[in-house]
Amino acid sequence: MLEGMVNFYLAPNLPADKHAFFGRNGGVSKELYASFNFNRKSGDKPEHIEKHLELVGKFYGLSGNALMRPAQGHTNKAAYVDRPSRYEVEADGVVTDRPDIILGITTADCMPILLADTKHGIVGAVHAGWRGALAGVMENTVDIMLKKGAAIEDIAAAAGPCLQKESFATQSDMRDLFLAQDKLNDRFFTPCGEGRWLCDLEAYVCHRFNLIGIKNTSFSGIDTYTNPELYFSYRRCRHQGQITQKDDFPIELSTIKL
Repeated sequence: MLEGMVNFYLAPNLPADKHAFFGRNGGVSKELYASFNFNRKSGDKPEHIEKHLELVGKFYGLSGNALMRPAQGHTNKAAYVDRPSRYEVEADGVVTDRPDIILGITTADCMPILLADTKHGIVGAVHAGWRGALAGVMENTVDIMLKKGAAIEDIAAAAGPCLQKESFATQSDMRDLFLAQDKLNDRFFTPCGEGRWLCDLEAYVCHRFNLIGIKNTSFSGIDTYTNPELYFSYRRCRHQGQITQKDDFPIELSTIKL
């Protein structure tokens, strides 16, 4: 365990010593980025982010160089990785069967999802914003896990802290995209004003996992927006006028390994 590591969430259906959804505390960054920031595109000092990567490696008894971080977007791209790398692989879902790799994905309101088939030795990590979730990033990641030898009935899926329904107000254009996929997706939206809706992303992701046969799922129910002492939130930063340049905001890391 790390000295000074104040908060991280552990999912009840994943091995406790093999994963962590890290929060905002326990790092060396200051001011807006205080304190466990992982956004390489932010105005934070690069040496702070490198220090944080080393701390994550130490959490697992490894070097920070064991961490694999993809270059994320808001896509449905998934990739198998067999070595650690930094931002070389463009994907929002990554899979490995190598025990010496720590998979790491970053979020700041989007949903981090960690996947494990411990029986067959396959793990995955997914950055599931609403765009990626709608486009199938979870399914594409699971498909790679299956191709590498995982069994659908043995996969556990855990979602970490993210924007919860009460904080996820959207406009009709976003809802329309979900309805275009399936009119029954209307159940994941609750009206909250003229042309505005609350989106229940956790319920939607749970539905998508059910469709592909993953029954062993867990959801944190933790809202990044309303927990400023524990979690970063892009939406909160934006609402408070703290983002003055594109991509300049703090983000947190979620990790898993075999």
